Amino acid sequence: MAILTPIENEGYIHFDEDASKQAGTELAEAYQTGAPFPHIVMEEFLPMPFLRSLLGEFPDTSDKSFFDRDQERFKVQLPPSQIPGARLRNLVTELNSPAVLRFLQALTGIKGLIPDPYYMGGGLHETRSGGHLGVHADFNIHKPLKLERRLNLLIYLNDDWHDDWGGHLELWDKKMTKCEHRIAPVLGRAVIFNTSLDSFHGQPDPVRCPPDRARRSIATYYYTASEEGLTKLPQRTTVFKTRPGTTDREDLAVRFDHFLRDWVPPRLYPFATKFNRFK
Repeated sequence: MAILTPIENEGYIHFDEDASKQAGTELAEAYQTGAPFPHIVMEEFLPMPFLRSLLGEFPDTSDKSFFDRDQERFKVQLPPSQIPGARLRNLVTELNSPAVLRFLQALTGIKGLIPDPYYMGGGLHETRSGGHLGVHADFNIHKPLKLERRLNLLIYLNDDWHDDWGGHLELWDKKMTKCEHRIAPVLGRAVIFNTSLDSFHGQPDPVRCPPDRARRSIATYYYTASEEGLTKLPQRTTVFKTRPGTTDREDLAVRFDHFLRDWVPPRLYPFATKFNRFK
């Protein structure tokens, strides 16, 4: 039985708020006691026949730009505005609905969750064969909205995915000494986890699927407004980490930028960035 059951009325997909909240409540203990940070892996988060009916609407990305650097390679991100399929686009936007927020708040215990109407970094994700995403902690501040990032929701869209194709999501301990969980990106599986400055995760090993396949998912992120504002939070972009015993490469430009932000007075920061030789 699926965790959330979509309702379709006259072609519109939505969720029942009370049923969604109840589903979150039932899974709250498992989520909140998750290690190395609060998280949950759910099988058949949405009904499998429903998801399979949407797979054909995943857009062709052959003409889209993709990330291509040591820490992040062959990954495409599409916001809802670039999803031509009506039902798939409807689902992605509905993940920002009050019903899903009620589910997430009951699940996580985090009150006052706010969705991102801009889908900054979210929407549909596709990683092509050979692509990867290094282990990292996500950016923590949504600058346009001045909100603190709190949660990630990932829903995998890979039917008939072979385990030897890789693409596993890895959750690492806070000291970056070991991978605690490896999660295959199979159809219907969803992962939700707290985002903080030490919730390290990624898909660091290159995908080994055939060239005509790709690792696909939906990603939505959720935020809260701090009562104290953002002035007490250190400002961070995505922080990539290196795994012991691998050839992973740290993003030295980002590391140096964080050093400048922490130690250089705000008025001098624009001038100090000129000396970032790692750019």
